Amino acid sequence: MVLLLALAIGFVSGLRTLTSLAAIFLERGGVLGYVLGVCAIGEYVVDAMPWTPSRTGALGVSARVVSGAVAGWFIAGSHGGNTIWGLIAGIVGALLGTYAGHAARLAAIAAIGALPAAILEDVIAIGLAFVVVTR
Repeated sequence: MVLLLALAIGFVSGLRTLTSLAAIFLERGGVLGYVLGVCAIGEYVVDAMPWTPSRTGALGVSARVVSGAVAGWFIAGSHGGNTIWGLIAGIVGALLGTYAGHAARLAAIAAIGALPAAILEDVIAIGLAFVVVTR
């Protein structure tokens, strides 16, 4: 179960880089959670802009992998699991979220438009992060 949670929070990192970390630190309490939460909101705004680079570029993938690794490590550690396996599950989840999220976003853009697709992806990332951190 712990590795599934780490995989899921990594998936969130693949969708939105800062949402996973913001959710973890907001749940833990403290100023860092609020700072990350504000940064995550900024990411939602920037992500909806047409000039935002693709998440599948080297910088986007790298940021998501690092975020997924850290988030997976925290989730595994907070549930008494092996943090190294949590880190690995977070990385795998981030890669899955990055590429599956990109494909789903492109399909959603074709079906409902760019802004609704971005908002839908934000809602999915926030909802999944909430489910993981409240387990």
